[in-house]
Amino acid sequence: MGDATPRQLVERDLKAAMLAGDKERVSTLRLLLAELENERIRAGSDVSQETFLGLVQKGIKQRQDSAEQYRGGGRPELAAKEEREAELLRLYLPEPASEEEVRGAVRELIAAESLSGAKGIGRVMQTLVPRFKGRIEGQQLQRIAREELEA
Repeated sequence: MGDATPRQLVERDLKAAMLAGDKERVSTLRLLLAELENERIRAGSDVSQETFLGLVQKGIKQRQDSAEQYRGGGRPELAAKEEREAELLRLYLPEPASEEEVRGAVRELIAAESLSGAKGIGRVMQTLVPRFKGRIEGQQLQRIAREELEA
């Protein structure tokens, strides 16, 4: 992302989408820009990279949920639109973490802190969610932690 703020990045991409006449991308980026502005107003300062990633993930999750609803309601064309929008937003996330990378970090933490049981899962989540923010879904991290603690 370089030195550009999340807002500058989205504005730049919005401008490019407008020039290209990509209406779907323009619509998706305008919504993201509105979310950024709402968060900036709420926080009283510019949005951090971590908050930006959270907003993007929230937008992706909302679109995935909508796509499921549309598919269940027999509207595959609307589901496909939601999925395309989710893919546009995914471009703002960092490269996903590999399961091996996450599993290794979980094993290191378990060994370093002698973790076990349900409390161990909580500690893994508390420590590693910020580290892997935007790179892995919480459910995946929780599954890996549970598997490693049971091993």
